[in-house]
Amino acid sequence: MLSNRRLETVKELKIAACNIRKDLLRLCSVQAIHIGGDLSVTDVMTVLWQYQMKYDPADPNAIGRDRFVLSKGHASAVTSFNQAAIGCFSADDVINEYATDQGRFSMHSCNLVNPFVEVSTGSLGHGMPVACGMAAALKLLGNKENRVYVVMGDGEQSEGSIWEAAMNAAHQKLGNLVAILDFNGLEADGTIDEVTGLGNISQKYRDCGWNVVDIFNGNDIADIKEAFDNLPAVDSDVPTILVCHTTKGMGVDFMENQVRWHAGKITEEQYIDAVKKLDEKLSKEVQ
Repeated sequence: MLSNRRLETVKELKIAACNIRKDLLRLCSVQAIHIGGDLSVTDVMTVLWQYQMKYDPADPNAIGRDRFVLSKGHASAVTSFNQAAIGCFSADDVINEYATDQGRFSMHSCNLVNPFVEVSTGSLGHGMPVACGMAAALKLLGNKENRVYVVMGDGEQSEGSIWEAAMNAAHQKLGNLVAILDFNGLEADGTIDEVTGLGNISQKYRDCGWNVVDIFNGNDIADIKEAFDNLPAVDSDVPTILVCHTTKGMGVDFMENQVRWHAGKITEEQYIDAVKKLDEKLSKEVQ
């Protein structure tokens, strides 16, 4: 049973996503973080953590919890701020402890220091196989109530371990596995097409036997919520992937679609201006 109040409406979730972006910018004004990819995946992470998942902050190891794996390990900050929003700790904790010797928060999530991290990640391509193992274990135990969610980046789709896991998940009929792909089209070294060239990623997953849901505006809260609301039953036989076509740096005009902002730190002036624009945009959207 969840001990915290979950958000229910698109309006509430839009406000929550805006607050997460402001938290990210506040951290980015004092620390260099992977801000571009944090911002691109903010909307889907907000809906996942603050609406969708079964998770009790008072009991992070509860048997009845949904499991979360951050295969896109760079997105640790946006994960932590969403966990803060549901009561795991405070946003100030994240700000004050980030990248400190005794802190629970850093560039990559670590379950050795943070009990709300299911599994440590950072090396890209590793989270998806771990998530498949978790989903298989739940199925073997006869669990028909809980899902395993794994968030991946588009750059890591060039890792062979991703596709080994994708084929295995379909073969093992892991309908309790939901993958979320943050497809913003950019990675540290340039565009996806320049670095690897993934082709039609949705068709590749279909060819592997997955249920594929394309969210063509992966920063649209209503579309994301609808996708979660219409997931197949937990005990179905086909794994699902939400292919979220997002914008890197979404919500901060000078960062959007800019490789330069894969990671970095902003000035106080940039922070103030970005927060002002976020508030102005939100005001128009939730009138």
